[in-house]
Amino acid sequence: MVLVDMHIGQFCDVYPPETDGVGMVVKSYTEELTKLNHRCYYISPKIPNYSDTHDFPTFHYMSIRLANGIYRAGVPIIDIPYRKSIKKTSFDIIHAHSPFSAGREALRIAKKQNVPLVSTFHTKYYDDFYSKTHSKLLAKTGIRYIVDFYNDCDEIWAVNNSTSDVLREYGYKKDIQIMPNGTNSWHPAPGGENAAKERFGLRNDRIFLFVGQQDWKKNIKHIIEALKIYSSSESDFKMVFAGKGSDEEEIKEFVNNLGLSSRCLFTGHISDRELLMSLYAQADLFIFPSLYDNAPMVVREAAAAGTPSLLLRNSCAAEGITHDYNGFLCDNTPKSIAECISSSLPKANQVGLNAQKTIPISWSSIMIDVESRYKNLILKKKCVPL
Repeated sequence: MVLVDMHIGQFCDVYPPETDGVGMVVKSYTEELTKLNHRCYYISPKIPNYSDTHDFPTFHYMSIRLANGIYRAGVPIIDIPYRKSIKKTSFDIIHAHSPFSAGREALRIAKKQNVPLVSTFHTKYYDDFYSKTHSKLLAKTGIRYIVDFYNDCDEIWAVNNSTSDVLREYGYKKDIQIMPNGTNSWHPAPGGENAAKERFGLRNDRIFLFVGQQDWKKNIKHIIEALKIYSSSESDFKMVFAGKGSDEEEIKEFVNNLGLSSRCLFTGHISDRELLMSLYAQADLFIFPSLYDNAPMVVREAAAAGTPSLLLRNSCAAEGITHDYNGFLCDNTPKSIAECISSSLPKANQVGLNAQKTIPISWSSIMIDVESRYKNLILKKKCVPL
């Protein structure tokens, strides 16, 4: 009989197959902690007509699809079967990866069971609020709601120092622990490295890659405008956009209007990690000039496949990147991105090898620190009188 050490609840607003970078982080936490003999639950809104196929336990509650088609608003308060089931489960610690419905449910259960609640700050929420409302007042109101949630937690984690600085700018004043994201190494199965070429009909052209939500907030417009500049002198390239999102059709239309349709490929969401890693490996350059992302998993996945990333100088995503050594940095203009693409290609192979050596941190290594902090929080909570 295998003894279970901790009972852990990981709360997230997304769940496979409708997932994003945060969802992949939570999936990795749950998988790795399960391997370490912890009883780790992935708790999230319910995806209709989807059956769990994972090796870890889950709880899902009633949800409503939001307008963007990717995220669902969880409504656990009215899901009676869920509430009855989770009431029977005792947790040692709870970890929230969202300050919204998942985070509020995590807070409710943590208070009810008197267990510690840790929350990771993943996302630039002000940018999300402002892009939806176009109101600074409403965006600031949303940020106050989020900071209030974090103030109710026992400990807050940020994925890097730049992300911690963002949370400070939002007005959070308590201690913040840095807990980076990991990524698992990748070694292709025999013949697996060419899987993406075969699946997507990629030839021997230069291959540029973007992986993520098809959303203008990811600075995709600048990528396309940079490609237009680049195409004036170079034509032997294919730009691959992997992912889906609310702006996908507008992005395709913009590509078409600039006459780049033959040079761009849209794959949709790729849930098969082997296929996705093969695509990373085939790419000469991973182009990710996002100001929105904090510590993107995709940059680490690209590095694990030996592919260097092109990022914006001084962005949160570029923390840990040294220009011309383990990645490439440019300014936030289409012209600078295009020039960086041209100048980086002769060095891309060596820089990709350096990225592979210096950027990825295994999830198993991360979990050593995660376990330690969880246990310290549990002990600290037990020492505080009710």
